[in-house]
Amino acid sequence: MTELRLTPQQLRQLLASRILVLDGAMGTMIQQHRLDEAGYRGAEFADWPSDLKGNNDLLVLTQPELIADIHRQYLLAGADIIETNTFNATTIAMHDYQMAHLSERINREAAALARRVCDEVTAQQPDKPRFVAGVLGPTNRTASISPDVNDPGFRNVSFDELVLAYKESTRALIAGGADIIMLETIFDTLNAKAAAFAVLEVFEELQLELPVMISGTITDASGRTLSGQTTEAFYYSLAHVKPVTFGLNCALGPDLLRPYVETLATISEAYVSVHPNAGLPNEFGEYDLGAEAMAAEIADWAKQGFLNIVGGCCGTTPEHIKAIAEAVKDAPPRQPKAADHSFHLAGLEAFAVEW
Repeated sequence: MTELRLTPQQLRQLLASRILVLDGAMGTMIQQHRLDEAGYRGAEFADWPSDLKGNNDLLVLTQPELIADIHRQYLLAGADIIETNTFNATTIAMHDYQMAHLSERINREAAALARRVCDEVTAQQPDKPRFVAGVLGPTNRTASISPDVNDPGFRNVSFDELVLAYKESTRALIAGGADIIMLETIFDTLNAKAAAFAVLEVFEELQLELPVMISGTITDASGRTLSGQTTEAFYYSLAHVKPVTFGLNCALGPDLLRPYVETLATISEAYVSVHPNAGLPNEFGEYDLGAEAMAAEIADWAKQGFLNIVGGCCGTTPEHIKAIAEAVKDAPPRQPKAADHSFHLAGLEAFAVEW
């Protein structure tokens, strides 16, 4: 049985006392280093048969100190929780680089790397323990939508294939020292159900239970996920998992994400996490929302009682996280909605059965 560093109940107790801060974008920070193909390959993969530039997850093996330094910058900026560099580290996503067989190693090493840096900073500041969220990304395939417009019934991944991939990643993240398992940037609820099923199966197999965070993505101004669900429908589709936090991240900046955060804060019996982008990308694919402007938006969310965990997604940096941490440090945390035991159903829309 793996040693537990954080139980769901311990995290809930911490969230009841203050707003916690999540880290910011890993990809944004990696891009600042302008690594070339050789920088991604390192010595071990110098002769790899496919291009590796852009495989950010591989950097935990080929550039571990670069990734460790990014983690460290976010922790010193005020983050309580850092996410492992494993967004695309499932066997399914790594297949594009002919590296599916390296998935387990990458997840384990990414968690161990984040664990080392967390422990290092916690030792320096023992009154503020830091935690590792082991990230399970959405993969680059969708179980709900056909990739072929001429064949709506076609799928390039099955539920069972997703479960197997997510189970391998989950075991490795736990073995590496993750405190939390985070299902992140969910655009397809069926993928998320496979991930949740896998996580709960691994917990049962290992006879342990870590806190689970679930974070979905509202893809555009339609207010829906890519698979078509509203915020409410998405929440009710996964509420049975009983995650410690339920949240939203990516795609939108804080101004456009606000109404969906407010909706989630109103209905969620779990604690709420949010990590928005630094605005929308400009014509060069860059993000222009500065740290102070973003923190001002987040401060109002905290004032309105929307938040339990907050951080940043695409375009955010340690500067953003420092400003956000300062903005929420004295704000009271949101209190979860009391359980009302209503009967809720969800398709693309949510539906409540009134008794």
